[in-house]
Amino acid sequence: MAEANNKETQETPGTPATQDNVSTTQELDAVKAQLEEEQKAKTTLEEAMTAKDARLAELEAALSEAKQGSEASATELAAVKEARDQAVTRYLGMAKASNPQVPQDIITGETIAEIDASVEKGKGLVASVKKTLESETAAAKVPAGAPTRGAISLEGMSPKDKIAAGIQQKGGTS
Repeated sequence: MAEANNKETQETPGTPATQDNVSTTQELDAVKAQLEEEQKAKTTLEEAMTAKDARLAELEAALSEAKQGSEASATELAAVKEARDQAVTRYLGMAKASNPQVPQDIITGETIAEIDASVEKGKGLVASVKKTLESETAAAKVPAGAPTRGAISLEGMSPKDKIAAGIQQKGGTS
């Protein structure tokens, strides 16, 4: 009977124990395949992370260079602005010196174009004042010396006025 029990405990290919071994082997193979896929995915992710880190380092280096270039540009820009301001100041002095007929306080500006515009405005103002003064002078011009004597017009005078005018010309009194 012991043999019979052993035969009963021995499993045949169609028995459930054999099916468990096959299904366990299939599950094990499936797990191994999944593990291999996950390892490949992990390797791919690690490569991507390494590439990302390299790119990040590259971008940080480029940013650092850009900041240094920006600082250098800002310094250069400040120097250029200072030189421009000095040039404009000298130009303003030269514009005032070369236009003595224009009042000094009229010539102003922060740029060369503004200074040129104020010089032109000042020249226009000076020309206008000169024209006004010349017309006033011409209107108020008094001839030098005594006026020329001419004959008195007797037209429209009464006979009494004519006689009085004749007596005055002769040096008489009226």
